[in-house]
Amino acid sequence: MTDIEKLSMILANSERAVFFGGAGMSTESGIPDFRSAGGIYNQRLNKNFRPEEMASHTFFMNCTEDFFDFYRTRFVYLDAKPNAGHLALAELERRGILSAVVTQNIDGLHQAAGSKVVYELHGSVQRSFCMECGERYDMNFIMEHRPIPHCEKCGGIVRPDVVLYEESLDDKILKASIKAIAEADTLIIGGTSLIVYPAAGLVDYFSGAHLILINKTATRADSDAEFVIRENIGETLSRAVELLGR
Repeated sequence: MTDIEKLSMILANSERAVFFGGAGMSTESGIPDFRSAGGIYNQRLNKNFRPEEMASHTFFMNCTEDFFDFYRTRFVYLDAKPNAGHLALAELERRGILSAVVTQNIDGLHQAAGSKVVYELHGSVQRSFCMECGERYDMNFIMEHRPIPHCEKCGGIVRPDVVLYEESLDDKILKASIKAIAEADTLIIGGTSLIVYPAAGLVDYFSGAHLILINKTATRADSDAEFVIRENIGETLSRAVELLGR
């Protein structure tokens, strides 16, 4: 029996499966892994920055215009579409097998695929808000209002609803994610290195029957997993769902 066949059998007997995913979930949709990017030379500031520096709260506050230039080119991928993995997870939810998706991604592709219960630990590029009055805007507002988007109601800066480096995770989302993982009978971890905290620490709340990893590289959770699949997430999940039948 192959690992994908074993995964399909486990899912067939699951009622509260949870998928915990990272950047590798979206690479098959053409969105590059943010952490794999090298230094970025900023001509205005005459300095070479790490992507993590330019995606930080400090950089946003001190170099706001440069932050938005970076954000529009490195965070937002307007042509990205859900891949086979996103669609498979949405189908598992529809069948009553998957209870939640917990994601570190900010692209909104799980919802675009049809998933309803999605906990976005790091926020979403699909949303933005005024830092002064809280007025909500969609992604297009930031893309269309350059160089710095300002609120049409009060004139405050409109920022993306994403968690930058140095910022805390949303407490409600964090608690809901912990609850979903703690109550899960199966946890599938896919496309994440499990090195970005506090998000990576959430998997420690799992005490269910089956822990499966789908990841190209080794993680700290490999030794705890029932088995590890070193294949593409989209192909793996899609095939596992196909084996479930109708």
